[in-house]
This record gives sequence, structure tokens and C-alpha cells, in this order.
Amino acid sequence: MKTGFCVIYRFRVRPGAEDTFRHGWAQLTKAIRDRRGGLGSRLHRTDEGLWLAYAQWPNRDAWERARQLETADPDAARTMGESIEESLPPILLEPEIDLLEPLAGSL
Repeated sequence: MKTGFCVIYRFRVRPGAEDTFRHGWAQLTKAIRDRRGGLGSRLHRTDEGLWLAYAQWPNRDAWERARQLETADPDAARTMGESIEESLPPILLEPEIDLLEPLAGSL
């Protein structure tokens, strides 16, 4: 069963800018969801300090169309960008099976 399209974004965040990054990421993700058709995202931090965002889209075309537009929230993008030390290339995923269950009472 196909379950949409997903992208993993990877970042190294400047030391001391973690809260700024979290805030910018959350605001930008909400704007992308509300204005560009994204289905939301989860932000993770690895034990090694790398930040990963797993974003879901209805399909690859929706993601590609959104990328062609100007940012959904310029202020959030600027806030987030100023806190990023390095942004690695995204990893594009075509899900085949989705067995994730939403957490009760989450976001």
C-alpha cells in the first residue's frame, strides 16, 4: 500500500541555537502544512547531535510544486536558517508499508 511521499531533512545546528532552531522549524513546518499542502513533520535529534526532520507529503508532485514556490513563512525560514551550521542533502522516500500508530494525545 502506497502511503504518500516522505523526505528526511538533516541539519547540524549551531551550538547554543537549538531553541531558536526548534522554534523556526515548528513555525515553518506549520506554514508548509497550512499553505503548501504538506502533511506535517517530526523533528528528531540523534545521539551524535544531528537533527533530522521526517516530513510527509500526499505525493512527490505536491512536494516538488511546493519547492518551486517562495517559502511559506519567510520569518520562520530566516530564524531557522540563522541557527543552521550545515544542511545536508535531503533523502527522498517512497513509502511501501506504513505501520506507524499516532501517539494518543500527541500534538
